[in-house]
Amino acid sequence: MTIKHSLRLAVAALLLSAQLARGENLDVLMSQVFPEAQATYIGYESVERQDIPASAAVDRKYLIVDFRLASNQMESAQLQASVHKVCMTLLKDHDLIRQLSDSGYDMVSVAFDRRSQFDCL
Repeated sequence: MTIKHSLRLAVAALLLSAQLARGENLDVLMSQVFPEAQATYIGYESVERQDIPASAAVDRKYLIVDFRLASNQMESAQLQASVHKVCMTLLKDHDLIRQLSDSGYDMVSVAFDRRSQFDCL
């Protein structure tokens, strides 16, 4: 095995572990936002719109942070407060926001069901 090949493998392993750490950090952060009786963190999904040119001024790559509510219904004021709580938790984690920005994310959205999502940033 050449030194070049070993170096490439080491760099690839570091990049992979950095991506996994970002995901784990997001998972840990989001799983602590709500008490389990209120909402459960499901996970996140990265979405990249290939139909939008990279040079366009609209959002192309975004992250959807997904929760499920303990009860099926939530009043509008409660829903707004829950979206605000998730968004503020994300915004306060400057390292995570920097990592997302460096990874090319234009926006983060929050979803509490399969029908709608709410934009954070």
